[in-house]
Amino acid sequence: MRSHDCKQGTDEWLQLRAGIPTASELDNLIAPATLKLRSGDGPHTYLLRKLAERWLGGTLASFRSGEMEQGSLLEEEAIPFFELRIGVDIDRPGFLSTDDGRFGCSPDGLIVGRDMGIEIKCPQPTNHLRWLLEDECPNEHWLQCQGGMFVTGYRSWYFASYCRDFPKLVRVVERDDDAMDAIAEAVASFTEKIEAAHASLVQANGGPRVEELDDHPF
Repeated sequence: MRSHDCKQGTDEWLQLRAGIPTASELDNLIAPATLKLRSGDGPHTYLLRKLAERWLGGTLASFRSGEMEQGSLLEEEAIPFFELRIGVDIDRPGFLSTDDGRFGCSPDGLIVGRDMGIEIKCPQPTNHLRWLLEDECPNEHWLQCQGGMFVTGYRSWYFASYCRDFPKLVRVVERDDDAMDAIAEAVASFTEKIEAAHASLVQANGGPRVEELDDHPF
């Protein structure tokens, strides 16, 4: 694991994510319910987006809704809440990548003194109540937690959901060997495809984009 000292959301953080798959985006490559690699337009479009990021040296502009902004603000109060609730200190890393730099994650926190991370969501009440009543890590975020464990090598991960005025949800997600195999296969397949696509792009351009020589951190 490699730890990159940066603040999430900054240009440096965006550049570190550019061109590689990340834990929060794994459902573009893997179907969470079956752990089978996706095929068709979805993963191909994801590949093209990541190729564009690599070429330009940063992630493409994305739309942030009011709900997303609210979630980011609520996270600032959720982290100290869960520190008290779980009885731990939470360190907030910038970006973590595998040693080869081909896959990364941006966990909401790493538990100090334990080999555990935490993924915190601050959803709207309807989603929060659905997760709370199901009483487990929701399927749509389980794979993201597995991705964090793939990068760090940890055996467990907290999933937490925070919504004001409602009971809070905290569950432990255990490392799943089948998920680790699926992620490894997905990353290897993605890397092979993006390297081939990048080579074709360089050929079409008559050589590398000049700025790209210094842009990509890996």
